[in-house]
Amino acid sequence: MKENGTIERLRLYPSPNPQIDLIEITYWSCGLRVKGMLATPKKEGTYEGILYLRGGMQSIGMVRPARIAQIASEGFTVFAPYYRGNRGGEGRDEFAGEDRLDAVYAADVLKQFCISTRIHLFAFSRGGIMALWTAILRNDIASIVTWAGVSDIYLTYEERLDMRRMMKRVIGGTPTNKTVAYEERNVFPKISKIEAPTLIIHGKLDVNVSFVHAETLEKKLLGNNKIVETWYYPEFTHFFPSQVNRQVVKDACRWMKMQRGV
Repeated sequence: MKENGTIERLRLYPSPNPQIDLIEITYWSCGLRVKGMLATPKKEGTYEGILYLRGGMQSIGMVRPARIAQIASEGFTVFAPYYRGNRGGEGRDEFAGEDRLDAVYAADVLKQFCISTRIHLFAFSRGGIMALWTAILRNDIASIVTWAGVSDIYLTYEERLDMRRMMKRVIGGTPTNKTVAYEERNVFPKISKIEAPTLIIHGKLDVNVSFVHAETLEKKLLGNNKIVETWYYPEFTHFFPSQVNRQVVKDACRWMKMQRGV
């Protein structure tokens, strides 16, 4: 078995931005070949790293080249794992089960392309719980941005009736009859292990990932004396208008550079 974070294959990928190079990377995680996409600015520089943790499940919420190129253009080297079982990767997506390690080891992949040692987490939607676990399981994360992020696995089951069938299939049952499987995904008992400053971005009208996820995470972090900043938007849902979205990305990238974590 290859060591976790070992790169198996590199494949050039067409970039939507002439200033950014894209490479699809196959790497090893838990004995599986998992894929992800790397975005690097063409201009030489000492860029900090961002691990971009996508939302959704399987083809929904898949990594978009334009999105990671946009983030890289703010002056970062960006790596976005697809998670196991996606786009030709081995294994199966487990919705923040063992696949959380695909994010953990993706940070080791990213470090191989960064001169700077500073690695940030930038997560959207389902990626939120992946980011929290990554920050729990690693001690070298400089900052966390979770945007419309899932934080409470039980609340997701409760409020997303349309996702229950998928969660039962992937996790093996309900929170009542598969208590261990759900509790293994519950970040809150381990939240004290997070050392990185956290920025929570959330629209209060979000019905995909309710605003309660943001409020709960904020309270849990503050209750453990962690550094937290919140950008809450009363007028927005899960998806921000494109012009606002672009500005929030810029502002979040600026915020990450200002954090003096690791």
